[in-house]
Amino acid sequence: MLNPAKCILFSGGAPGAEQFFGSLAESWGIEEVNYSFEGHQIERNRGVRVLTNEELMLKDVSLSYVSRLMRRDYSRGPIFRKVLQSICWQISSGHQVIIVGSIQPDNTVKGGTGWGAEFAKICNKPLLVFDQPRGSWYAWENDVWVEKRDPVIDHERFAATGTRFLEDNSRVAIQDLFARSFKREA
Repeated sequence: MLNPAKCILFSGGAPGAEQFFGSLAESWGIEEVNYSFEGHQIERNRGVRVLTNEELMLKDVSLSYVSRLMRRDYSRGPIFRKVLQSICWQISSGHQVIIVGSIQPDNTVKGGTGWGAEFAKICNKPLLVFDQPRGSWYAWENDVWVEKRDPVIDHERFAATGTRFLEDNSRVAIQDLFARSFKREA
């Protein structure tokens, strides 16, 4: 089990999964870094790190590439590009990546959250996804999703993101994940 006082959660502070991960991190005494940018609406104000335009450009991605990789068409809007860039900052900062969403038949994760999963795969980071519709955890191993019972966070620096539409089964799964991963101080 990890000592929460030595851990850092990297996230984005958005409503839903990111807000829930952040609230739990705070309750466990885990440091929190929420990457954001000017004009971005977030729910968490603890550990906010506002990225400059220059910093965002360091993680710039081709929307054509992302659309091809994800097999869906993404918005060409400047705010969406900044969201993708900030997700890259989250994933790059963590040594393990945890996502809540929905795994699609093509092995991608639904929505903008899916870019976080794909970027974690590209960076060869340990990737754990809670699939809300199935109610199960999955790890990306050897280019396939493998169902995991009772997984843990095993890196002190971890990134977490996910759907804005968090369901009760996901809340319970995240709470249980934290309880299995971190030791409470006596």
